[in-house]
Order: sequence, then structure tokens, then C-alpha cells
Amino acid sequence: MQRLDDILHLARNNGYSDVHLGGENHIMMRNNGILFPYEHSYTTEDVVEMILSMLDENQKERLNAGKDIDLVYVENINRYRVNVYKERGQLCAALRVIYERIRSLEELQLPPILNKLTKDNRGLVLLTGPTGSGKSTTLAAMINEINHHRKCHILTIEDPIEYVYRQDLALIHQREVEFDVESFDTALKSALREDPDVILVGEMRDYETIQAVMTLAETGHLVFSTLHTIGAAKTIDRIVDVFPPHKQEQIRTQLSGVLNAVVTQQLIPTADGKSRVAALEVMLATPAVANLIRENKGHQINSMIQTGSQFGMQSLNMCLVSLLRQGKISRESAIQYTDNIAELQQMI
Repeated sequence: MQRLDDILHLARNNGYSDVHLGGENHIMMRNNGILFPYEHSYTTEDVVEMILSMLDENQKERLNAGKDIDLVYVENINRYRVNVYKERGQLCAALRVIYERIRSLEELQLPPILNKLTKDNRGLVLLTGPTGSGKSTTLAAMINEINHHRKCHILTIEDPIEYVYRQDLALIHQREVEFDVESFDTALKSALREDPDVILVGEMRDYETIQAVMTLAETGHLVFSTLHTIGAAKTIDRIVDVFPPHKQEQIRTQLSGVLNAVVTQQLIPTADGKSRVAALEVMLATPAVANLIRENKGHQINSMIQTGSQFGMQSLNMCLVSLLRQGKISRESAIQYTDNIAELQQMI
């Protein structure tokens, strides 16, 4: 539909991250984390027509059955991740602009330890953070780093596929849930028969997926995945809590053996207000950290991160102070996004 494509072109050409369709405001856009209304007005009927134009008949049937729909809308060569849902009976959609070029870790100004994590041969690397924190962009940069430097087989399992990788040294196969395979669980069960070296699982959503991801990491693969958690300690608790109580001790032991790192990311507005910069907490599963996981002493992990800078670890506050001293963010933003205001003020 031309009207929808015009709106999406405007968003892409201006570097916006999201477009929201539906609801009382009809059309909203997000730029550098800030939502604002689209300059032209459309009727509710126009917006509904735009949303339905992105769906095939099967997706429309599932929507009418009360299900939310996840898809990638492709216009020419431009890609948009879409979630279609209902709100008080009205049809709505959230579209994330996917920019074709995958930026490198260096371009994203991410710490060198992330590059080092791509060189591991086995284990589990988790990227965590709230929705819209740039997890997918960072993950794509890490996978592409492997693509450019290792002769290996990369298998991705995504719902939906966001970034499309161009094969370099690596052989890359991207599988989309519901199109190429029925579910994450099904794809993960067959992954071992597909001879992968590196596996990307779009999201660890449920018990079956988490269990399968840990098994893959345990059997000698390098596995990347994401969780909507904030902080390494909370991420570990979230994984363990998914399992029934009688299995949790076993899972802590298993997790301590396969986990390589937990990277928690947030996007902070820059001091000039023109863009955003990533602030990261990085926890590496050193022998001391692995021991804390095994012994259910997650409350001590933050202290281990603070004293582990020689290994490449950093707390969120350490990163915020560094960005503040470089003039990349304001003091107000650092205080707004910290997880420990008193500690941050002391460090400043």
C-alpha cells in the first residue's frame, strides 16, 4: 500500500527506529527513544487497511482467532519487523525499522570483550535488556564478526528473521519459525543434525527453549540468545526459576558449566540529543562467578563484576561514568538510567 510505504520511507530516511499504527493517535513514530505523532492524519479505517495490507490470509485468520502476529514486512528490499495486536478491540501494529547494513562492533562503539566472545568455540552468550535496547543490532554485529573471520556453519533460529546475513567465510542458514520450522523447540531439537558450529536462538521464551539452548551449549556449540531481563544476576535467576524446584540445583550446575557471558544493554540519549549510545553491563563466567551460580549466591555477582575489570567485566555504573567522562552522555541521563544512584554519584 502506497500510503504505508510512504510513511515507512519517511521513518527510514530520517533514521527513526519504530512506527506505531492504530490506537487513538493513529500513527506515532519513535526517534532516539522519543515518541511523537506523524504529521499527517488518517482515519481509523485507513490505518486498519494499512495493517491488514501486511498480512496474508493465514495471518488474518490467526488474528481473528485472537492471536498476535509476528512477521517481517518487506517493501522492495527494505525490511520491517512487525507485531500486530488488538487493543480494546482496535487493530494496532508496532513496526521496527531494520536497516539493511549490519554495523560492526567497532562502529557501534561496543567494548572489545564482545569481539573476544565471538572467538569462543563453545558455550552460551546471552544478550539481555529491555525491549528497544539494541539487543538485535548488537547480536547481528557479533554474528557478522564470526561470518567475516571464521570458516564455520552458523545456524540462526528466529521469529521472525530480522537481519539477513551475506555469507563471507561462514556458511549461514537462517530458519524462520512458522515458515521454515514449526517452533523454536522443533528447530532446536533438529539443530544437532544440521552440523552447526554457531547457533543463534532469537529469544529464550519458555522452558523447552531454555532447556534445549543449554543442551546445545553443553554439547560443544557456541550459542547466542537473548532474554528480556536487566542485569546478570536477574538473568540467572530468571533461567533457574523457569524450571521446577526439584530441578533447579541441577540447572544451576549445568548453567555454571556452559555460560560464557551475560551482556546487558541499554540505549542512552547522547549529550547533544541527536542519537543514542549503548551502555553495557558485562559479566564473564570466570571460575569464581561459575562457583557463585552453582552455590546460588547470585546476590554476590554484582560485586564480582565490579572487581573483574581485568577480565573485561564492567558494571553498568562503570560504563555510565566512562560515557559521562567522554562527554557522550549527560549527568542527568546517567542518573536516569543507573541501577544504583548512590553508587553512581560516589563514582562521579
